[in-house]
Amino acid sequence: MLSYQPPVLRVLVVDDHELTRFSLKLALSSQRNIELVGLASNGKEAIEMVERYRPDVIILDLQMPVMDGLSASTHIKSIEPNIQIIAYSSVDDPQIEVMSQTARVDAFCKKDTATKDLIALVRQLGLRAASC
Repeated sequence: MLSYQPPVLRVLVVDDHELTRFSLKLALSSQRNIELVGLASNGKEAIEMVERYRPDVIILDLQMPVMDGLSASTHIKSIEPNIQIIAYSSVDDPQIEVMSQTARVDAFCKKDTATKDLIALVRQLGLRAASC
């Protein structure tokens, strides 16, 4: 009998805070059918990793040094339009939310969201990436 194996979702985490990157690495690494392909600390590194690893989903901090997440998302979508990007932010500033709606992102997630909900969003967007 044949059994269905869901595709492995390739995920890139981009955040300038080491503790956030480490926490997400631990949370994602323990998930079935999710492969963490890289950790980046700014938008420039994220673009380099996208070119190298072609992730399905990116968890992308909006406020970072060197290159912010909004600028990086525009560049990433020009390289690989089917990559699903989650704008990930701790800022409650309404301007950030408006900017994230005009940016090239597929979902917005606050950093105080429960880990299980973030992982569910990664899986949901991963299915969307697979169907593109």
